[in-house]
Formats: sequence, structure tokens, C-alpha cells
Amino acid sequence: MKLSYKQVRHIAWLARLGLSEDEVEKFSVQLSNILENFEILKQVDTSNVPPETHINPLQNVFRKDAVAERYSQAEILSNATKQSENCFKVQAILE
Repeated sequence: MKLSYKQVRHIAWLARLGLSEDEVEKFSVQLSNILENFEILKQVDTSNVPPETHINPLQNVFRKDAVAERYSQAEILSNATKQSENCFKVQAILE
């Protein structure tokens, strides 16, 4: 399928691309070749190929939840430079 000059200009307009005359000619040939390749691919019999959403099987990459050592509030606050009412006291950022 050969794309015309007007069709390539329209595609460029849709993609918001400013193309020079040389680029329109170049892309006309390249886009036409791509469409010809799709026409060839349409001829392949895929009736026995099940549809897939992913090429590779999906797997969960999260680690398993594990019980970890817990610290008391006093241990955690022992490292605080300032504390108030059993909480960290920090300088106000928004006023």
C-alpha cells in the first residue's frame, strides 16, 4: 500500500510533527514499506495460536511477609534529638 504525499502530511499533522518536503518523501517510502509488511503478516495462519496478553508468564516479584523484630516506643524514641508527648518533635515546615 503506497501512501500519498497528502496522507503522510495528514499523519504528520495528527502527530503534531513539522516535516520538511524531504522528510515527507522519506517517510512516505518508509511508512509504505511498514504497511506492506503488515499486509504480509495478515497472510499468516494464526487460527491455532491462542491469544496471549504477555509473551512471558507473569510472576509475583514481591517478597513474602515475615514477622520482624519489634521495638518498643521507648527504644525508638531513645534516638530522637527532641520529643514531645511520646512523639518525635520536628521543626515545622509549613506554617
